[in-house]
Amino acid sequence: MTNGSASLSPRLDASRSSSVSSFDLAIRNARTRGASDLTDIGITAGRIAAMHSRLGPAARDVDAAGRLVTPSFVDPHLHLDKVYTLRMLDEEALRAYHGAEMAEAHLAIDLAARVKERYHRDWILPNVRTALREAVTFGVTHVRAFADVDRRARLEGVAALLQARTEFAREVTVEVVAFPQEGVVREPGAAALVREAVERGADVVGGIPWIEASPRDAQAHIDAMFQIAVDSDRPISMLVDDAGNPALRTLELLARKTIDAGWEGRVVAHHARAMARYDASYLRDIIALLQAARLAVVTNPHTGPLHVPVRDLMAAGITVCLGQDDISDAYYPYGRHNMLEVAFLASHLFWMTTEHDRERLYDMVTRDAARALGLPPHELRPGGAADLVVLEAPDLLEAFRHHGPPHAVIRQGQLVAAVEG
Repeated sequence: MTNGSASLSPRLDASRSSSVSSFDLAIRNARTRGASDLTDIGITAGRIAAMHSRLGPAARDVDAAGRLVTPSFVDPHLHLDKVYTLRMLDEEALRAYHGAEMAEAHLAIDLAARVKERYHRDWILPNVRTALREAVTFGVTHVRAFADVDRRARLEGVAALLQARTEFAREVTVEVVAFPQEGVVREPGAAALVREAVERGADVVGGIPWIEASPRDAQAHIDAMFQIAVDSDRPISMLVDDAGNPALRTLELLARKTIDAGWEGRVVAHHARAMARYDASYLRDIIALLQAARLAVVTNPHTGPLHVPVRDLMAAGITVCLGQDDISDAYYPYGRHNMLEVAFLASHLFWMTTEHDRERLYDMVTRDAARALGLPPHELRPGGAADLVVLEAPDLLEAFRHHGPPHAVIRQGQLVAAVEG
C-alpha cells in the first residue's frame, strides 16, 4: 500500500502461480449478509465477476475463513481540512457547540474559526494524509471531504485536499467540497472563492445558509451556491439548521430551491439538528418536501447532542446516512475515521439495538451513504464494483461489538489493506 497505509499480510498477499486464472482476485469462504452458506467471490478488472460456492483459480486469493464480506464503507461528511487541529485551540468552541442544547452553535463556529488565522497547506496536508490512511485501514473507500473557503482560510484547505485526492486515488476516492463556513452574505468574497475552488477542481459546491443573519440572507446564500452548482454542473452539500432552534428553516429553503432548480437527487442536507425540535405538523410537511426534492440527509449524532428523527425519515423512504463529521478538532475531540465505530455510537444514540436495527445502521455507512452521494449501486453482487471489506467478524452483532479494522480491504479489485498475521 502507498502513503504508509497498513501493510499486506504475506498470507493474504500470496499469489497462485497459474497460467489459467479465471479471476484477478478471489475471496474464498466468504460469509455474506442474509446467507447461511459460504461463497467465493471472483473479481476481474475491478468488478465482481462471479459469486459461487466454489469458483475457479485466481491470480490472488484472500481466505475470508467464514468472515463477513460486505461493500466497503462510505463517509459522506468529513471536515478533512480541520482534522487533528484540536490542540491548536482552547476548548471554548467545544463548550459552546455541545452546551445548552446547541443554543450557542453559531458562537462555536466563530470560536473554531480562529484556527484559520494559521491555515497553510504545508501543515494541513500531513494531517489529511493521516486521516486518509486511517480511512483505508478502516475500510473507507469514498469520502466527501469539506474544505473551508473564506478570507482567512483562502484556498489553502482546498489545495491540500486536491493534492491528497491525487495521492490517494488508488485507495480512496476523495470528493472535495468547497465550503463557505463563514457564510456568503456575512463573508464578502466567499462566493467568488467557492467558484474559484470549483474551477481549480473541487467536486462539490458546499453551503451553510443557517449561519447567515436573516432568512433573506440565508436564501441569498442558497441562491448563490446553486448558481455556481448549475453553472459548473456540480452536486451540492449544505449544512442546514445545525442548532437546537426550531425557528431555523433553511432545510425547507434548501428543499424548495432544489425543486425550483431541477436539482432533485443531486443535493444532500447535512446535520439538520433543528428537526429534533420541530412540532409534528411541521415535521410532516418537511418530510413531504424532502420526498419531493429527493433530498438525502446526513446525520452525525456523535458530534452534537441533537440529531434528525431518523426512524421517521426512513419510514418515509428518505435516504439517511451517517458521517464521521470531525476528527479531533474544535467541535469533536475523538474519531479515527472508522465508519463502523460511527454506526456503533449511533446504535446507542438512536437506541437502535435489534438485529434489524443493526442491518439498517450498517446500510447507513455503506449502501445508503453511497446512494446519498449519487454513486453507482454499492452492493455485493455480480457486476458490482469490487470495493469490499472482509470484516474480522462472522456477523454484524460481533462486528458492532468490536468495530475494529477489517481483516482485508479491497478497492477497485485490488487488496489495499490487511491485518498482519
